[in-house]
Amino acid sequence: MNFRLKTSKTTGEKLVSLQASTGLTWNILSRIAVSLSLRIPSLPNLVENKSGVEIHRNAMTGEHDYIYKALIRQHSKRNLSDDEYFPDYFNAHLERGIELLDNEYKHAGNYEKLLQNLLKMDN
Repeated sequence: MNFRLKTSKTTGEKLVSLQASTGLTWNILSRIAVSLSLRIPSLPNLVENKSGVEIHRNAMTGEHDYIYKALIRQHSKRNLSDDEYFPDYFNAHLERGIELLDNEYKHAGNYEKLLQNLLKMDN
């Protein structure tokens, strides 16, 4: 069982930048990013370039690891092994989602508008 994932360099940089801009911690930003990725029906591309930050599984998913695992399995429409789920599929959703979250932040222009836009997504 793998307990660490390594992001791409770009994702690592975007996490640092978004944390500085929003004041949200990287693990909260990562959880939001994965949630945004799960909204897209297609499967994200698996991460090949892993030269970014290293993140421990417990710090990333915390007590909600089983929920993330269930959501990612359901999204992939197959029973992923634990090694496939983390780090491979979780990292793929993180990579796609952080791009979406970064674009949302750039579109919103500030933290308050970002939150408003994220809350309006399901309406």
